[in-house]
Amino acid sequence: MADLFGQDAPEARREDQRGDAPGADAPLPDRLRPSALAEVVGQEHLTGPDGAIGRMVAAGRLSSMILWGPPGTGKTSIARLLADAVGLRYAAISAVFSGVADLKAAFAEAEKFARAGRKTLLFVDEIHRFNRAQQDGFLPFVERGVVTLVGATTENPSFALNAALLSRAQVLVLNRLDDGALAALLAKAEAMEGPLPLTPEAREALIAQADGDGRFLLGQAETLFAAGLTEPLDPASLGQFLQRRVAVYDKDRDGHYNLISALHKSVRGSDPQAALYWLARMLVAGEEPLFLARRLVRMAVEDIGMADPHALPQCMAAMEAYRFLGSPEGELALVQACLYLATAPKSNAAYLAQKAAWKAAKDTGSLMPPMNIVNPATGLMESLGYGKGYTYDHDTPEGFSGDNYWPEGMAAEQFYTPVERGFEREVKKRLDYWDKLRAERG
Repeated sequence: MADLFGQDAPEARREDQRGDAPGADAPLPDRLRPSALAEVVGQEHLTGPDGAIGRMVAAGRLSSMILWGPPGTGKTSIARLLADAVGLRYAAISAVFSGVADLKAAFAEAEKFARAGRKTLLFVDEIHRFNRAQQDGFLPFVERGVVTLVGATTENPSFALNAALLSRAQVLVLNRLDDGALAALLAKAEAMEGPLPLTPEAREALIAQADGDGRFLLGQAETLFAAGLTEPLDPASLGQFLQRRVAVYDKDRDGHYNLISALHKSVRGSDPQAALYWLARMLVAGEEPLFLARRLVRMAVEDIGMADPHALPQCMAAMEAYRFLGSPEGELALVQACLYLATAPKSNAAYLAQKAAWKAAKDTGSLMPPMNIVNPATGLMESLGYGKGYTYDHDTPEGFSGDNYWPEGMAAEQFYTPVERGFEREVKKRLDYWDKLRAERG
């Protein structure tokens, strides 16, 4: 078949129908696949009557959408069921296995069905894996209504998808499955396969190990069903029998940025327990310790600053200690620095002062320093008034002259305002004293 691009297109990897019910030998997650949107667990905020999907289905009209959520939360199932719910043809491709030729074939097939009066719901799994140019290829077909696009992604659409594509699709956020939703999935599995060979405590441990991933939970349950155990497992035995799900953490993607944000804000919020938890989450997941050391240094100067001037040396020492000891011994130095920062008095006065001073420097251009503080390096410069009127501060009784240090044509500004916390309380007293002296001397 000649496609819209003027050449024969290969068959896209797609499903035109949902197909027959899975066989008895199909994987358990496939056999428990929901047959209606009401059976999807954990996403009632979207699929319920008041949810975005529920309202669209009730109206019988779908807009293109991006389903964003962690693995194993029902994105594929929702897309399949949406097509059935509103009477659309269902076609699916995966960005992992598909290329430009597959996209051309999928769009050409959708054009053919559109001419026959049947619209297509095109489900694109892992849509963030398509590059920017490939994503642009969706636009004309979405705009003309040839396809209703339903994309699935585990990555933040703000960073992973084109702005043009996002402007034409509604982003719907799927929740990580909570314990109640996972327990409901297990109940469905047991209704099909029989009771799981677990004590109540081990059942709770199995749910906790799934870490919000329904597909992983059902895979673990299937392993237990197939084992033919005669005695129920307790939590310790379950831990030996099954592996815990590896935490979702991509060091250059959302997991990385979300957790470092949580660590930074916990430190800023003076919660050492939460800060230590997020630090541990990142280290256990394989984060580069020196990255964390660098971020701790940043926290020291941004959120503590002059309120505790020892915070920065503590973090620099922790970085050197880690370089000297390596892992795992050196990680204790990062823990100490993290706890020091979280329990230190907080001030962002230096951070705000930097921003204000940088802005003033850009705004004022090339203003010269006042003549009294310019060094008269030559006789000519001295004859021109360089350094005239300068007072050597150490010659005054208070060690403070109160001279003017601002360029002509620029009024004195206040960039740095210390807070009434920690060491900055003492700094504030000094500044107030000098302001008093300056005022007295006019």
